[in-house]
Amino acid sequence: MKILFNLLITSLIALIIALAFGAYNMAATEKHWEITEKFIERMRESSIDVRSRDLTVPSLDAPDMLSAGAEHYHEMCTICHLAPGMKPTELSVGLYPRAPIFHESEPISDDTERLTRARTYFWVIKNGLKMTAMPAWGLSHSDDDIWGMTAFILKLGKMTPENYQELTHSTQHETPGHDHEHGSH
Repeated sequence: MKILFNLLITSLIALIIALAFGAYNMAATEKHWEITEKFIERMRESSIDVRSRDLTVPSLDAPDMLSAGAEHYHEMCTICHLAPGMKPTELSVGLYPRAPIFHESEPISDDTERLTRARTYFWVIKNGLKMTAMPAWGLSHSDDDIWGMTAFILKLGKMTPENYQELTHSTQHETPGHDHEHGSH
Protein backbone atom coordinates (compact mmCIF):
# COMPACT_ATOMS: atom_id res chain seq x y z
CA MET A 1 0.00 0.00 0.00
CA LYS A 2 2.82 2.39 0.88
CA ILE A 3 4.52 1.67 -2.47
CA LEU A 4 1.29 2.51 -4.33
CA PHE A 5 0.92 5.75 -2.35
CA ASN A 6 4.53 6.75 -3.08
CA LEU A 7 4.06 5.95 -6.78
CA LEU A 8 0.93 8.09 -6.87
CA ILE A 9 2.65 11.02 -5.15
CA THR A 10 5.70 10.74 -7.44
CA SER A 11 3.46 10.64 -10.53
CA LEU A 12 1.52 13.67 -9.31
CA ILE A 13 4.72 15.63 -8.70
CA ALA A 14 6.05 14.66 -12.15
CA LEU A 15 2.78 15.77 -13.77
CA ILE A 16 2.82 19.11 -11.95
CA ILE A 17 6.43 19.74 -13.00
CA ALA A 18 5.64 18.80 -16.62
CA LEU A 19 2.63 21.12 -16.67
CA ALA A 20 4.57 23.95 -15.06
CA PHE A 21 7.24 23.76 -17.75
CA GLY A 22 5.02 23.95 -20.81
CA ALA A 23 3.86 20.39 -21.43
CA TYR A 24 0.24 21.55 -21.40
CA ASN A 25 -0.79 23.70 -24.37
CA MET A 26 -2.91 26.63 -23.12
CA ALA A 27 -3.87 27.81 -26.64
CA ALA A 28 -7.60 28.26 -27.22
CA THR A 29 -7.11 26.56 -30.59
CA GLU A 30 -6.27 23.26 -28.88
CA LYS A 31 -8.86 21.27 -26.93
CA HIS A 32 -8.14 20.20 -23.38
CA TRP A 33 -6.98 16.66 -22.77
CA GLU A 34 -10.11 14.52 -22.37
CA ILE A 35 -9.42 13.87 -18.68
CA THR A 36 -8.85 17.60 -18.11
CA GLU A 37 -12.12 18.46 -19.87
CA LYS A 38 -14.08 15.95 -17.79
CA PHE A 39 -12.46 17.18 -14.58
CA ILE A 40 -13.19 20.85 -15.34
CA GLU A 41 -16.76 20.09 -16.42
CA ARG A 42 -17.46 18.08 -13.26
CA MET A 43 -15.88 20.75 -11.05
CA ARG A 44 -17.87 23.53 -12.79
CA GLU A 45 -21.19 21.68 -12.57
CA SER A 46 -20.68 20.75 -8.90
CA SER A 47 -19.62 24.28 -7.98
CA ILE A 48 -22.62 25.87 -9.67
CA ASP A 49 -25.03 23.28 -8.22
CA VAL A 50 -23.81 23.79 -4.66
CA ARG A 51 -23.98 27.58 -4.94
CA SER A 52 -27.29 27.83 -6.81
CA ARG A 53 -29.48 25.11 -5.32
CA ASP A 54 -31.00 27.32 -2.61
CA LEU A 55 -31.86 30.24 -4.88
CA THR A 56 -35.53 31.19 -4.83
CA VAL A 57 -36.73 31.49 -8.40
CA PRO A 58 -39.30 34.27 -8.87
CA SER A 59 -42.14 34.03 -11.37
CA LEU A 60 -40.36 34.28 -14.72
CA ASP A 61 -43.47 34.67 -16.87
CA ALA A 62 -44.19 38.38 -16.34
CA PRO A 63 -44.19 40.14 -19.75
CA ASP A 64 -42.12 43.09 -18.47
CA MET A 65 -39.49 40.70 -17.09
CA LEU A 66 -39.29 38.87 -20.42
CA SER A 67 -39.12 42.16 -22.32
CA ALA A 68 -36.30 43.50 -20.12
CA GLY A 69 -34.49 40.17 -20.40
CA ALA A 70 -34.81 40.26 -24.20
CA GLU A 71 -33.30 43.76 -24.25
CA HIS A 72 -30.35 42.79 -22.07
CA TYR A 73 -29.73 39.54 -23.94
CA HIS A 74 -29.86 41.26 -27.33
CA GLU A 75 -27.46 44.02 -26.28
CA MET A 76 -25.01 42.03 -24.16
CA CYS A 77 -25.11 38.31 -24.95
CA THR A 78 -25.52 37.77 -28.69
CA ILE A 79 -21.85 38.39 -29.53
CA CYS A 80 -20.98 35.10 -27.78
CA HIS A 81 -24.27 33.18 -27.41
CA LEU A 82 -25.80 34.34 -30.72
CA ALA A 83 -29.51 34.68 -31.51
CA PRO A 84 -31.91 32.77 -33.74
CA GLY A 85 -30.98 33.42 -37.38
CA MET A 86 -27.65 35.03 -36.44
CA LYS A 87 -24.42 33.80 -38.00
CA PRO A 88 -21.48 33.04 -35.69
CA THR A 89 -19.44 36.11 -34.78
CA GLU A 90 -15.65 36.33 -34.87
CA LEU A 91 -15.69 36.28 -31.07
CA SER A 92 -18.03 33.28 -30.76
CA VAL A 93 -15.91 31.23 -33.18
CA GLY A 94 -12.69 31.99 -31.27
CA LEU A 95 -13.94 31.07 -27.80
CA TYR A 96 -12.79 27.93 -26.04
CA PRO A 97 -14.69 26.64 -24.36
CA ARG A 98 -17.44 27.71 -26.75
CA ALA A 99 -20.34 29.63 -25.28
CA PRO A 100 -23.65 27.74 -25.19
CA ILE A 101 -26.02 28.56 -28.06
CA PHE A 102 -29.31 28.69 -26.15
CA HIS A 103 -31.66 28.89 -29.12
CA GLU A 104 -30.35 25.52 -30.34
CA SER A 105 -31.18 23.75 -27.09
CA GLU A 106 -34.28 21.66 -26.62
CA PRO A 107 -37.26 23.53 -25.14
CA ILE A 108 -37.83 22.77 -21.46
CA SER A 109 -41.07 20.96 -20.68
CA ASP A 110 -40.34 19.62 -17.19
CA ASP A 111 -40.87 22.03 -14.25
CA THR A 112 -38.00 20.56 -12.21
CA GLU A 113 -35.58 20.98 -15.13
CA ARG A 114 -36.84 24.54 -15.66
CA LEU A 115 -36.15 25.45 -12.01
CA THR A 116 -32.71 23.82 -12.09
CA ARG A 117 -31.76 25.62 -15.29
CA ALA A 118 -33.17 28.92 -13.97
CA ARG A 119 -31.01 28.68 -10.85
CA THR A 120 -27.96 27.68 -12.89
CA TYR A 121 -28.39 30.42 -15.51
CA PHE A 122 -29.05 33.08 -12.87
CA TRP A 123 -25.97 32.08 -10.86
CA VAL A 124 -23.69 31.99 -13.92
CA ILE A 125 -24.99 35.31 -15.29
CA LYS A 126 -24.59 36.98 -11.90
CA ASN A 127 -21.18 35.53 -10.98
CA GLY A 128 -19.55 34.73 -14.33
CA LEU A 129 -17.21 31.80 -14.89
CA LYS A 130 -13.46 31.79 -14.44
CA MET A 131 -11.29 30.98 -17.47
CA THR A 132 -14.14 31.55 -19.91
CA ALA A 133 -15.32 34.78 -21.47
CA MET A 134 -18.41 34.83 -19.22
CA PRO A 135 -18.40 38.07 -17.21
CA ALA A 136 -19.97 38.55 -13.78
CA TRP A 137 -22.96 40.70 -14.77
CA GLY A 138 -23.98 40.92 -11.11
CA LEU A 139 -21.33 43.59 -10.65
CA SER A 140 -23.27 45.96 -12.92
CA HIS A 141 -26.84 44.62 -13.01
CA SER A 142 -29.55 44.08 -10.41
CA ASP A 143 -30.92 40.66 -9.55
CA ASP A 144 -34.16 41.67 -11.30
CA ASP A 145 -32.21 42.37 -14.51
CA ILE A 146 -30.48 39.02 -14.21
CA TRP A 147 -33.74 37.15 -13.57
CA GLY A 148 -35.09 38.86 -16.71
CA MET A 149 -32.16 37.56 -18.76
CA THR A 150 -32.70 34.13 -17.19
CA ALA A 151 -36.39 34.19 -18.14
CA PHE A 152 -35.52 35.12 -21.72
CA ILE A 153 -32.82 32.44 -22.06
CA LEU A 154 -35.28 29.81 -20.83
CA LYS A 155 -37.59 30.82 -23.71
CA LEU A 156 -34.84 30.69 -26.36
CA GLY A 157 -34.93 26.89 -26.91
CA LYS A 158 -35.84 26.38 -30.58
CA MET A 159 -37.03 30.02 -30.89
CA THR A 160 -37.41 31.12 -34.50
CA PRO A 161 -35.69 34.22 -35.87
CA GLU A 162 -39.15 35.79 -36.30
CA ASN A 163 -40.08 35.14 -32.64
CA TYR A 164 -36.75 36.59 -31.55
CA GLN A 165 -37.29 39.72 -33.65
CA GLU A 166 -40.79 40.17 -32.21
CA LEU A 167 -39.48 39.99 -28.65
CA THR A 168 -36.49 42.26 -29.22
CA HIS A 169 -37.82 44.64 -31.90
CA SER A 170 -39.30 47.30 -29.62
CA THR A 171 -36.27 47.41 -27.32
CA GLN A 172 -33.85 47.68 -30.24
CA HIS A 173 -35.35 51.01 -31.25
CA GLU A 174 -36.00 52.39 -27.79
CA THR A 175 -32.55 51.83 -26.29
CA PRO A 176 -29.82 51.79 -28.91
CA GLY A 177 -26.46 50.90 -27.44
CA HIS A 178 -28.00 49.73 -24.16
CA ASP A 179 -28.01 53.27 -22.76
CA HIS A 180 -30.55 52.88 -19.96
CA GLU A 181 -29.94 53.14 -16.22
CA HIS A 182 -29.23 49.89 -14.40
CA GLY A 183 -30.89 49.10 -11.10
CA SER A 184 -28.83 48.59 -8.00
CA HIS A 185 -27.99 45.11 -6.82
